[in-house]
Amino acid sequence: MFDPDELEEIRANKASWHEAEVEPVLDRFGERKETFTTDTGGQEVDRLYTPDDVGDLDYEEDLGNPGEPPYTRGVYSTGYRGRLWTMRQYAGFSTPADTNERYHYLLDEGQTGLSMAFDLPTQMGYDSDAAMAAGEVGKAGVAIDSLADMETVFDGIPLDEVSTSMTINAPASVLLAMYIAVGDQQGVDRSKLRGTIQNDILKEYIARNTYIYPPEPSMRIITDIFEFCAEETPKFNTISISGYHIREAGSTAAQELAFTLGNGIEYVETAIEAGLDVDEFAPQLSFFFNGHNNIFEEVAKFRAARRMWHDIIEERFDPDDPKSKQLKFHTQTAGSMLTAQQIENNVVRVAYQALAAVLGGTQSLHTNGKDEALALPTEESVRTALRTQQILAHESGAADTIDPLAGSYYVESLTDDVEEEAYEIMAEVDDRGGMLEAVEQQWVQRQIQDTAFDRQREIEEKERIIVGVNEFEVDEDPEMDVEEVTEEDQQRKIDGLEETRAERDDEAVDTALEALRDAARSDRNLMPYIIDAVKAYATVGEICNVMRDEFGEYQPGSAM
Repeated sequence: MFDPDELEEIRANKASWHEAEVEPVLDRFGERKETFTTDTGGQEVDRLYTPDDVGDLDYEEDLGNPGEPPYTRGVYSTGYRGRLWTMRQYAGFSTPADTNERYHYLLDEGQTGLSMAFDLPTQMGYDSDAAMAAGEVGKAGVAIDSLADMETVFDGIPLDEVSTSMTINAPASVLLAMYIAVGDQQGVDRSKLRGTIQNDILKEYIARNTYIYPPEPSMRIITDIFEFCAEETPKFNTISISGYHIREAGSTAAQELAFTLGNGIEYVETAIEAGLDVDEFAPQLSFFFNGHNNIFEEVAKFRAARRMWHDIIEERFDPDDPKSKQLKFHTQTAGSMLTAQQIENNVVRVAYQALAAVLGGTQSLHTNGKDEALALPTEESVRTALRTQQILAHESGAADTIDPLAGSYYVESLTDDVEEEAYEIMAEVDDRGGMLEAVEQQWVQRQIQDTAFDRQREIEEKERIIVGVNEFEVDEDPEMDVEEVTEEDQQRKIDGLEETRAERDDEAVDTALEALRDAARSDRNLMPYIIDAVKAYATVGEICNVMRDEFGEYQPGSAM
């Protein structure tokens, strides 16, 4: 961008400025900190950035126009000027009827897509009346046991008019089958179904632990979903490769990027080994990133992610379809950054995190409710969170031009730095045999744990200020209404499950489950059999138990 003579002059000018202007001020006043770093300490932040910091930047090769390789500036040529990001609120609690009511409320308030949260038993493939589900039914999300529950959740919501994101992993095939079955009941052509299933089991082994089966059969199920959806539901994203929970567990921005893209590589390689062509499924891959506090680091991370994925797919897998090289992603603001102290501060945190996601070009966004550090969000807090997105879209000007921070010496330099560090981490992963091997060795988990430990130490020693937590504190207890799931709510859900079992055709259920068992013992695609079982009103637990019997359950520390 600048010739060598110009850069030399810029360097000399910067040195002269430092000697004449900066050093006298430093001698008198110093600076607030000896070293400034990005939010997670991954990158040191210089005092001043100049063209010298981006002297090697090539516009066409490193940035490109929006909608053109390497997609650093975005995958769409008109950005948000053509269409705003999908505004979602992660919602789902207690019973399917309660969740349906919340969904209608959010849609009436202007939300443009649904985001479905499931309770812990559903995430682990247990029915609400299972011993393992006791006390957890409906608490972390909605309890889904059978197709009857999914019918209730989407009662009055036409599936050809909404996009639905489902945060579900180990039993993702079952919940996707239920969604497809509801669409079939509504008469919606499967090709018109839009949405995303998270379906990212590698991240579960790394960060969240809501896994069921060992990696090999888990990857087989994921590949079956890729193959089935490429033919049947081409507008549905078959996986949301998630860095969100990796970051929530304590990783740096560069680690989040490296481990997420590393998982993506594993999924692509597994699908290709199973006989799929990369262009059959890669356009349906999506990603899910965390929106953290440091605006510039997050923008740099999102921009680097697009460029890296383009280059990785092109160099490793050589697809023909340009869409196979486009990284599209959803962002959720950082739940781990919400504080129980002075919860009103969380509204401000969420707004800045959302701004970073929009400046970074997200395709979809969830903003957390201010009270989520205490309990499930109330209607009032989810409305405020949604209004945050709407104000950002319609009042801030942030959506009026594409990649507005492009060309900033700091942002471009930081984008390069985050990318460089992420590639260094990925190189070590490759040296260890790829993400599966690195997870098996517990290496990935240790990297994240070490970072989380360092962050907590910094907070305790006040090297890192968290407003209202270790500085600017007040002596008061939080006062606000919170959503609660009662024992009566949980019993109501169990009663509904018993009613479904009493009314269904048990012979049809047994036949469908046995057919699924036979398919699991073969190399046939499992999805048609899971859909048949779902339509017979077999439960999540019954379907997952068939696959537990055939595939086994993953035990931490066991051979992967």
